[in-house]
Amino acid sequence: MPKSKPKSKHSSKSASQDGSTLSLKEQLAQKRNAAQARKEAIGFISMAVMVAIVAGMILAIVAGVKGAIGGFVAILALLLSFKFPWQALYAFLIYMPFGGTITYAVGGENPLFQLAKDGMFIPALIGVVQYCKQQKLPLIVAKSLTTPFALMFAYCILVLLFVNGTQQFTGPPTEKPIAMGMPTEKPIAMGILGLKVLLGYVPLIPCAYYLMRKKQDVYWLMRMTAILVIICCGLAFLQYMFLKTGRCAGTVGSGAALFKASLSARCLVGGSLLYSEEQGVIRLPGTFVAPWQWGWFLISSAFFSFAVTFFDRNLIWKVIGGVALLGTMIMAVLCGQRIALMLVPAMIVLQVITTGQVANLKRFIPIGIGVAFVLMIAMASNPEVAQERWESAVGRWNASPPDAFIAQQFGNVSKGATLLGAGLGRATNSARALGKTELIETYYPKVMFEIGPIGALLFLGVVTSLTFACFKAYRQVRDRNLRGYGASLWTFVLFISYNTYYYPLDVDPVAVYYWFFAGIVLRLPYLDQQEPIIEEADPKKKKKKRR
Repeated sequence: MPKSKPKSKHSSKSASQDGSTLSLKEQLAQKRNAAQARKEAIGFISMAVMVAIVAGMILAIVAGVKGAIGGFVAILALLLSFKFPWQALYAFLIYMPFGGTITYAVGGENPLFQLAKDGMFIPALIGVVQYCKQQKLPLIVAKSLTTPFALMFAYCILVLLFVNGTQQFTGPPTEKPIAMGMPTEKPIAMGILGLKVLLGYVPLIPCAYYLMRKKQDVYWLMRMTAILVIICCGLAFLQYMFLKTGRCAGTVGSGAALFKASLSARCLVGGSLLYSEEQGVIRLPGTFVAPWQWGWFLISSAFFSFAVTFFDRNLIWKVIGGVALLGTMIMAVLCGQRIALMLVPAMIVLQVITTGQVANLKRFIPIGIGVAFVLMIAMASNPEVAQERWESAVGRWNASPPDAFIAQQFGNVSKGATLLGAGLGRATNSARALGKTELIETYYPKVMFEIGPIGALLFLGVVTSLTFACFKAYRQVRDRNLRGYGASLWTFVLFISYNTYYYPLDVDPVAVYYWFFAGIVLRLPYLDQQEPIIEEADPKKKKKKRR
């Protein structure tokens, strides 16, 4: 549609992004609407604060000061998230990396604080659903996903009814001692929690999809992610230095206690950690609850930091992305998580290939050399640390090769597997309080144990259809920067979809990032059709235009 010419000074100043102009009357109407919206927002926030204060005062009588503070924050977050769902989604992403720290520093180990992020997600999801109904928009944003998701959900309901439901009244079958019932077991509640863990964050796909209204939203989201990575890595580095210099005692005890992460050794941020310099073992949790969650945060950060470093439109933000990428690599060495040490550089190399940076030497070589140079200096200043971490990772690989470990887990599960599985939640750690659970440390064997081989195949169909839909979406994008973002995020979705080593899809942060960033990739073709971002054009091009 051609741009209309401005008829007056007022209309020329009010040109909208799509090139149309507004009359003076329309400008005044916009200002009135904006003022009314601000007034309504302020009124709602004031009401929410008053309700939260009253609820906090009531809880203070029952649960004391901590209960009052927790109740105030929870009620306020619920009300504001329901009213402002789009802002709540950003708050949800910002809170998640610090959830472990807040749980133990503020919540006094109260498990309810671990669910605080859902207090923002669930009301925001309700708001997004209402928005889709009002605008007559589909919740399943890609038609190819309809059948796989519908079959998976229907099958899980059958397992919940016929397996967990049977256990609720008759108890688990005696031939399965690992799922033996206890007097306090609640199989239905366990199944509901297991279903929530398995598919609970799938709605993040439409949430992320409709959150991105314009191209700039993608850039700001990825920049925010890079800043969060820098902050989290900075806090984790301080944690390491506190332990190294003795400001935190680290792991204290004898025997097996010297080789187990515990909350008693907690230092500065995060939760359980292991640090015994005499024994040469270290497992840092960073800002998360446990060390292995921190390791998977670093693996995820390798994708997001790489994307900002190579595909942001602004040079300053490219540098900030490089800092985030460097911090991720350094902490992968220092944190003691072997899987992070091995996968972070591997994922960076994988992205170099999948995003086409191998062919783009002018962009890749300077950034790659800069990051490698700084990393080499850091390793040269602490050669014993780098050597110890590498020897530990190689020793672990030789002692228990991942392929053999995964095969063993599949073999153990398949021996006693039934058609519908042992029941939802039966291998989910967070369901331990609701009944007997089995610890299975690889993802697809865990899924097979809970919902049987048919359920595992259906879930594999879900992630395969999602991976293929994301691939098709990013390949349609013509904008070079958005296409690069799409390639990096698609690589992340691809890797997590078929990774079965441990169970990152069950817990933060991957359980959130996987579905959320899949929604971002699916949105890119729509954003690609918009006009270019004028305010962030290449400075060289601006100079040429002025001439």
